[in-house]
Amino acid sequence: NPMTKISQAAFIAVAFAASLAAAPAFADMTTYKATLSGAEEVPPTTSKATGTVEVTYDSAAKKLSWKGSYADLSGAASAAHFHGPAEAGKNAGVEVPVTPVASPFEGSATLTDSQAADLIGGKLYFNIHTAANPNGEVRGQVMTAK
Repeated sequence: NPMTKISQAAFIAVAFAASLAAAPAFADMTTYKATLSGAEEVPPTTSKATGTVEVTYDSAAKKLSWKGSYADLSGAASAAHFHGPAEAGKNAGVEVPVTPVASPFEGSATLTDSQAADLIGGKLYFNIHTAANPNGEVRGQVMTAK
Protein backbone atom coordinates (compact mmCIF):
# COMPACT_ATOMS: atom_id res chain seq x y z
CA ASN A 1 0.00 0.00 0.00
CA PRO A 2 1.65 3.29 -1.10
CA MET A 3 -0.02 5.29 1.70
CA THR A 4 1.52 3.04 4.33
CA LYS A 5 5.00 3.61 2.89
CA ILE A 6 4.44 7.37 2.89
CA SER A 7 3.19 7.24 6.47
CA GLN A 8 6.20 5.15 7.53
CA ALA A 9 8.57 7.55 5.81
CA ALA A 10 6.87 10.51 7.48
CA PHE A 11 7.05 8.79 10.88
CA ILE A 12 10.77 8.04 10.41
CA ALA A 13 11.45 11.65 9.38
CA VAL A 14 9.58 13.00 12.43
CA ALA A 15 11.36 10.53 14.75
CA PHE A 16 14.74 11.50 13.28
CA ALA A 17 14.00 15.22 13.69
CA ALA A 18 12.89 14.64 17.28
CA SER A 19 16.10 12.75 18.02
CA LEU A 20 18.11 15.73 16.73
CA ALA A 21 16.14 18.10 18.95
CA ALA A 22 16.85 15.88 21.98
CA ALA A 23 20.60 15.71 21.25
CA PRO A 24 22.84 17.73 23.55
CA ALA A 25 23.74 21.21 22.35
CA PHE A 26 27.07 21.42 20.58
CA ALA A 27 29.62 24.08 21.42
CA ASP A 28 29.44 27.25 19.39
CA MET A 29 32.56 27.10 17.20
CA THR A 30 33.45 30.31 15.40
CA THR A 31 36.28 30.68 12.90
CA TYR A 32 38.37 33.83 12.57
CA LYS A 33 41.30 34.84 10.41
CA ALA A 34 44.08 37.43 10.46
CA THR A 35 46.10 38.37 7.38
CA LEU A 36 49.50 39.67 8.45
CA SER A 37 51.40 42.53 6.79
CA GLY A 38 53.75 45.35 7.69
CA ALA A 39 51.20 47.90 6.48
CA GLU A 40 48.84 46.84 9.31
CA GLU A 41 51.40 47.63 12.03
CA VAL A 42 51.01 50.91 13.94
CA PRO A 43 53.13 52.67 12.81
CA PRO A 44 53.43 50.70 9.54
CA THR A 45 56.66 48.88 8.73
CA THR A 46 58.24 48.42 5.32
CA SER A 47 58.45 44.66 5.85
CA LYS A 48 57.83 42.47 2.82
CA ALA A 49 56.78 39.62 5.15
CA THR A 50 53.33 38.07 4.90
CA GLY A 51 51.42 35.59 6.97
CA THR A 52 48.08 34.29 8.09
CA VAL A 53 46.59 33.04 11.32
CA GLU A 54 43.44 30.91 11.39
CA VAL A 55 41.64 30.95 14.72
CA THR A 56 38.82 28.83 16.13
CA TYR A 57 36.93 29.77 19.28
CA ASP A 58 34.90 27.24 21.28
CA SER A 59 32.58 29.41 23.38
CA ALA A 60 31.47 26.54 25.64
CA ALA A 61 35.05 25.72 26.69
CA LYS A 62 36.27 29.33 26.19
CA LYS A 63 39.12 27.79 24.19
CA LEU A 64 40.97 29.75 21.52
CA SER A 65 42.94 27.58 19.06
CA TRP A 66 45.18 28.88 16.32
CA LYS A 67 47.33 27.79 13.38
CA GLY A 68 49.48 30.18 11.43
CA SER A 69 52.44 30.66 9.16
CA TYR A 70 54.55 33.48 7.80
CA ALA A 71 57.38 34.09 5.36
CA ASP A 72 60.04 36.68 4.56
CA LEU A 73 60.51 38.30 8.00
CA SER A 74 63.57 40.55 8.36
CA GLY A 75 65.01 37.99 10.78
CA ALA A 76 63.95 35.35 13.26
CA ALA A 77 60.64 35.91 15.02
CA SER A 78 61.38 36.94 18.61
CA ALA A 79 57.78 36.91 19.85
CA ALA A 80 54.18 36.63 18.69
CA HIS A 81 51.01 37.67 20.50
CA PHE A 82 47.31 38.33 20.35
CA HIS A 83 46.88 41.96 21.49
CA GLY A 84 43.76 43.83 22.54
CA PRO A 85 41.42 45.46 22.96
CA ALA A 86 42.12 47.55 19.87
CA GLU A 87 40.56 48.21 16.51
CA ALA A 88 42.71 48.29 13.37
CA GLY A 89 44.99 51.33 13.52
CA LYS A 90 45.29 51.29 17.34
CA ASN A 91 47.76 49.53 19.63
CA ALA A 92 47.05 47.58 22.81
CA GLY A 93 48.77 45.31 25.29
CA VAL A 94 49.39 41.59 25.01
CA GLU A 95 46.36 39.43 25.80
CA VAL A 96 47.60 35.99 24.74
CA PRO A 97 51.29 35.17 24.19
CA VAL A 98 52.00 32.64 21.43
CA THR A 99 54.76 30.04 21.59
CA PRO A 100 56.45 28.58 19.69
CA VAL A 101 56.89 31.33 17.10
CA ALA A 102 58.68 29.40 14.34
CA SER A 103 56.58 29.06 11.17
CA PRO A 104 54.29 27.15 10.96
CA PHE A 105 52.97 27.49 14.50
CA GLU A 106 49.89 26.42 16.43
CA GLY A 107 48.55 26.46 19.94
CA SER A 108 45.61 27.16 22.18
CA ALA A 109 44.64 29.07 25.30
CA THR A 110 41.62 29.55 27.53
CA LEU A 111 40.19 33.07 27.29
CA THR A 112 38.75 35.20 30.05
CA ASP A 113 35.28 36.64 29.49
CA SER A 114 36.75 40.04 28.57
CA GLN A 115 39.22 38.48 26.12
CA ALA A 116 36.36 36.52 24.53
CA ALA A 117 34.35 39.74 24.23
CA ASP A 118 37.34 41.42 22.54
CA LEU A 119 37.65 38.52 20.09
CA ILE A 120 33.95 38.48 19.24
CA GLY A 121 33.93 42.29 18.95
CA GLY A 122 36.81 42.32 16.43
CA LYS A 123 39.16 43.97 18.93
CA LEU A 124 42.03 41.47 18.91
CA TYR A 125 44.98 41.61 16.57
CA PHE A 126 47.89 39.26 16.04
CA ASN A 127 51.44 40.34 15.42
CA ILE A 128 54.95 38.96 15.12
CA HIS A 129 57.97 40.75 16.54
CA THR A 130 61.58 40.64 15.30
CA ALA A 131 64.88 42.21 16.45
CA ALA A 132 64.62 44.77 13.62
CA ASN A 133 60.97 45.53 14.55
CA PRO A 134 60.68 44.99 18.32
CA ASN A 135 57.19 46.54 18.44
CA GLY A 136 55.97 44.24 15.68
CA GLU A 137 56.96 43.57 12.08
CA VAL A 138 53.66 42.23 10.73
CA ARG A 139 50.15 42.47 12.10
CA GLY A 140 46.61 41.48 11.24
CA GLN A 141 43.23 42.15 12.82
CA VAL A 142 41.47 38.96 13.92
CA MET A 143 38.13 39.03 12.09
CA THR A 144 35.33 36.54 11.54
CA ALA A 145 36.29 34.30 8.62
CA LYS A 146 34.06 34.75 5.58
